[in-house]
Amino acid sequence: MKVLYLSSSMGMGGADKLLIIAAQEMRSRGHEVRIVSLTPLGPMGLEARGLGIRTESLEMRRGVPDPRGLVQLTRVVRSWRPDILHSHMIHANLMARALRLLVPLPGLVSTIHNIYEGGPLLMTAYRMTNRLVDQMTIVSQAAADRFIADSIIPRELLRVLPNGLDISPFQEVPAGARSSLRHSLGVDDEFVWLAVGRFEVAKDYPNMLRAFAKVRELEARAVLLVVGIGSLKEEAEALSRDLGLGGAVRFLGVRNDVPEVMSAADGFVLSSAWEGMPIVLLEAAAAGLPIVATVAGGNQEVVLDGLSGFLVPPRQSDALSGAMLRLMGLSAAQRRSMGEHGRENVRAHHSLARMVDQWEELYREVLARKGQALAPALSP
Repeated sequence: MKVLYLSSSMGMGGADKLLIIAAQEMRSRGHEVRIVSLTPLGPMGLEARGLGIRTESLEMRRGVPDPRGLVQLTRVVRSWRPDILHSHMIHANLMARALRLLVPLPGLVSTIHNIYEGGPLLMTAYRMTNRLVDQMTIVSQAAADRFIADSIIPRELLRVLPNGLDISPFQEVPAGARSSLRHSLGVDDEFVWLAVGRFEVAKDYPNMLRAFAKVRELEARAVLLVVGIGSLKEEAEALSRDLGLGGAVRFLGVRNDVPEVMSAADGFVLSSAWEGMPIVLLEAAAAGLPIVATVAGGNQEVVLDGLSGFLVPPRQSDALSGAMLRLMGLSAAQRRSMGEHGRENVRAHHSLARMVDQWEELYREVLARKGQALAPALSP
């Protein structure tokens, strides 16, 4: 099977990372895969190329419609002739629908990665073009409920296919990595909170920093490590200074050793105002970290409240700090038990193999509706 993955970006987002691991798994099963990004390639796009995955960009400016990108994509599809085009995120999803008016596509699948993908104009574009797609998928039930309730995507067109994760890197962290990394960061005896994610509005880092400031008032041993980049990083750093957090918050930038950094932490915190199903939350659970997160999108489908962590309402720093202090008050054994619950939940419901099994099955189902049969899949 030839599968073309069309993504709004290949930068630093969870959806971008998901495409890389899915493409690798699809290749291991004998399929031909290719990735096209609407916008210039970022770290994830370059990583995909480094792994030997054919990856290219339409070089469109973010948020600026450019018909030349559609013309270029048409050429790609005409020459490569994929069996399935699987688009990801709002702009790629709408581009794929427009493409279908210009070139034959045997099967078109599109995935929504967030509970909120854009404003009223973009949602109207979805409603007006739903007839052009064979199947829409969405990464969490909470997000599906919203799109159906708002009559954006018809129930019969939408299917929930949760995100998956290759958990092996989080189980194969070298012995001694935790103590070595903690020592290098100067946090030998502190309680280390970790946050990983882009500095963008949806992640609501101001909420996290205000909550952490309240934690520090009662727990001077608390330290917060923040991994990531984004357009609002400087604002977050300025707020941290204004709150007087000083060295208690460490902004680590981009890291290529996230499994090791997670092994060095004692708890994971996510303060999102809205979400789909964040890959980083699956990673934290796979690493065996107890988690404090907001009830946003599919977070509650990953964090089992009271079992693998604590959930609080979004945009409420008092509630977030209270949950963080509650987790810090548990014994080390209780926190380990929470982490094991989270790891088992990811292993059972969010493995990479399970996700790609579902994608493969859907691709074959879509093509079968069109009367096209494919050879059986190779065993993973």
